[in-house]
Amino acid sequence: MGCITKHYLNEFSILGVWKIEEDLDTLMGMVTLNTEEKKRYKSFSSNSRKLEFLSVRALLSELIGKEASIVYNKNNKPFIKDGSRFISISHSHKLTAILLSTNEKVGIDLEYMSSNIAAIALKFLNVKEKITKDPENRKYHLYIHWCAKEALYKICDKEGISIRKNITIKPFEVKESGEIRGSVHTDKINESFDLFYSRYDNYSIVWTKKIMEVPNLNIK
Repeated sequence: MGCITKHYLNEFSILGVWKIEEDLDTLMGMVTLNTEEKKRYKSFSSNSRKLEFLSVRALLSELIGKEASIVYNKNNKPFIKDGSRFISISHSHKLTAILLSTNEKVGIDLEYMSSNIAAIALKFLNVKEKITKDPENRKYHLYIHWCAKEALYKICDKEGISIRKNITIKPFEVKESGEIRGSVHTDKINESFDLFYSRYDNYSIVWTKKIMEVPNLNIK
């Protein structure tokens, strides 16, 4: 199917989602891999991981052009090679998502809602967070919290952050889609974020972005 959504959030940021229905040969024919990317591709042992990798490149090409490429730092955080945009990537089951911005830090996470997430809820929820008791919405509510925390984990560059202890999602009434607030508090970070969530089929998707503050370089 390829790209199922290409949504301009504002003049700086774009969100895209790709549904993987192609085989490896088809996806490979859609992209042009450089030497570094070919090496990374060959390092994956499973076909599912290779499909994810190629779908990311195909979606990136769809969003900003075939010349764009991704590199990774020592913590496996992705960057656009030419430094033109911030990027966040997520994939689960048959979907791949990319969030890009020219001047805003970004974080996105999507999850296929299949597992019994309630069994591990205590591993990522803290006492300040509230989950609905409505059985129809409880699983989705839990997945929104999980995805929101993963998105914030990514936008804050991951280091030294406990998803349970350091990230809190403000209580909210779960809807099909909406806006929520989250905060990250560590010894180095004390920030609040707006996050946006939605459901696509049996997937939960949450994303966030925050404009970069330009330091005052005036020297007196």
